Amino acid sequence: MDSFDGASRPTRKKFAKPPVKVACLPCRASRTRCGGQMPCSNCVNKDRDCSYLPSKRGGPRKKKEKSSLSPERDQSHDAPSYPAMPSPGFEESVIFNQLDNLSLPGAGLRHLDFQSEMPTIFQGLFTNDGTESHMQVPPVPPSLNTTNSYVRTYGSEPEILNAYYDFIHNYFPILPPRASPPCRDRPLNCPVPGSNTSEPMMMYRPRSPLSLALSAILALIPHPSDLEPNSGPSVLQRRAYAHSFAQLANTTIEAECDLDMSSTDPAQALSAGRPFVGRQSFHPQCPVDYESLLALLVLSIYEYAQRGNLLKMRYRAGQALAIALDKSLHAQMGNDEYSEARRRAWWMTYYCVIQGSIVSTTMPAIVINDPQFTTPYPTFSSDAEGWNILIQSQQVLVSATQFIGDLNKCLNSQSGMYHMFERMQQLDAWTNSVIAQVELLPLVPRTSDFGDHNESITAQSIRAISRIKLCSAQIKTHRYRAFSDIPLFIKKHCDLTSANPNTPGTPNPLNTTIAKAGGMHNVSCPCSNLDSFQRAASTEYMTPSDSSTSSDNYSDTRTHVPQYPQYPFASGFPYSTQQSGKICLQASLLISRIFHSLPIPQPLTDARSPRALPRTMPSFACCLIQSSYAMFMIYYKARVAKQLSPDQNDNSGDSTGQLIEELRQGLERIITAVSNYSLAFEAMDGMRDEIEGAYKTAFSMASI
Repeated sequence: MDSFDGASRPTRKKFAKPPVKVACLPCRASRTRCGGQMPCSNCVNKDRDCSYLPSKRGGPRKKKEKSSLSPERDQSHDAPSYPAMPSPGFEESVIFNQLDNLSLPGAGLRHLDFQSEMPTIFQGLFTNDGTESHMQVPPVPPSLNTTNSYVRTYGSEPEILNAYYDFIHNYFPILPPRASPPCRDRPLNCPVPGSNTSEPMMMYRPRSPLSLALSAILALIPHPSDLEPNSGPSVLQRRAYAHSFAQLANTTIEAECDLDMSSTDPAQALSAGRPFVGRQSFHPQCPVDYESLLALLVLSIYEYAQRGNLLKMRYRAGQALAIALDKSLHAQMGNDEYSEARRRAWWMTYYCVIQGSIVSTTMPAIVINDPQFTTPYPTFSSDAEGWNILIQSQQVLVSATQFIGDLNKCLNSQSGMYHMFERMQQLDAWTNSVIAQVELLPLVPRTSDFGDHNESITAQSIRAISRIKLCSAQIKTHRYRAFSDIPLFIKKHCDLTSANPNTPGTPNPLNTTIAKAGGMHNVSCPCSNLDSFQRAASTEYMTPSDSSTSSDNYSDTRTHVPQYPQYPFASGFPYSTQQSGKICLQASLLISRIFHSLPIPQPLTDARSPRALPRTMPSFACCLIQSSYAMFMIYYKARVAKQLSPDQNDNSGDSTGQLIEELRQGLERIITAVSNYSLAFEAMDGMRDEIEGAYKTAFSMASI
């Protein structure tokens, strides 16, 4: 935004209340407009600590000063204000507050179902100094929009089914393979009128709850005739249509689950058994009474990726689980024309229930290895083990998520660490075992059949998604150990431990380095207390592998980081900080590469679109956050390591520079991947902005 000139200032009014002169640290870190209260409304809504420090920002704006949060715009305003290490104007607590946000459940998701009240309707559009933020679309109700625009809708059930295979099936295969050759993608090519009512006008209303739920996802994908898909009116129209489809799907599901005569003769209705659905099936090899269950699975991902509502995500998956168990889909051993549909319906239900637990860090609603689940896995003709690997990867990831919570409890209670050390080894061994299965790539048979060809792409995608999940599990298993030598990590993660890594009077070299560079005098956690750990018997925290692992370092010189004083119980971990750090580094970089290589939808069209199409169904987008979190933490460790290097021109300095460049490229791939998802899914906007903001903070600093 250009600077204000003297002539235009009196007539230009952005807000009824001018921006505050001093914003709180969390709002400054996330670049959102702060209200200036103590605590401010943003911090209250996000349940985080609100604190203020003196700042040079705010107040009257200087002439010829430009500020922008858009990555495409000039960054010259921000660059000079970031020295090589944190300065008094941008304290280390602010920097790590950005990383702290990446470690929370549902990190970065934009919540469309929990918007602020109308007086703060434009709060998300501006920062504390009045400049525009990266978010383009205000959270206004769809009824306020009256502009005509294009929305991806279809005119028949077969066209919706064809679009499902083009845009959704490769990432979320809830249906059997195609039963007919692929057709050209033909969304209705007419602008939809803006509506002053809450329900948009539809040219065609899908008949099945599944086709309605799929239409909710498809409506979010920009229409090929929309010349400005990122404009506010276009986004709002897509949001309105998608939500209408989702609500109609829910209404249809409820209607089809009602028993006949339940309101007039309940006894007769109960004796009649299951409700009867008298329409034609959406897919010829999928029973019509499975469509409500499959629709709930689609809506579960819709609630996560579009609405940012973790509670509804789990609720929809729970509804699907209830239907699946009622139909005994978990114990289906038959082999007929519908067997593949039954298997996919059950195991994708299982997948979604577990996924809801992973993203919300809650206990699963089912026992993950329940012996009653005897339904065979579905099949890919090109990959006999693909489904088995996907389910195992999901089980590993949810176990790693539970491990984090249990480690937290043990650290807070200061007991039971030996058991956690054993679990860490077992979890790591399990993860490596499944990784070995993933890396044994199957031989893809040569075939000219359209169904096999399309399924082979889906099978490759499922393998890639499984590998992403396993890498995320590695990061979750090792991240505490990898970063427990960073005092700032402990300060910002008091929920992980109440430990202070230094005994009284013993300075920590990392503390000293950061304090000298940033002007900070105390970066230890005020709630830290290690007396009980020091008094505890050392055998409680020791494992048989202590002597062989406590002194291990990275074998790769590029990832070498100096060792610092550790906690008294740290020697009990079966891995050194160097080992765990290397695992986190390799896993996070691999996640960035695999996301970048996932297939992009390529529908058959009359004219190729000049714009890239978004991938869909990002149920595993939390792995992007895990990857970026690990890379940012390693980046800050590498910066300090290079500063501590006695000779900046030696080989270790060069290798550290190479590592930092590799991290930069990895984070750029992550930003590209999440930006692709955000072309369709609005909740991904917040995730993109969180990662991008932390990236700009880190790499806008002067070169190391």
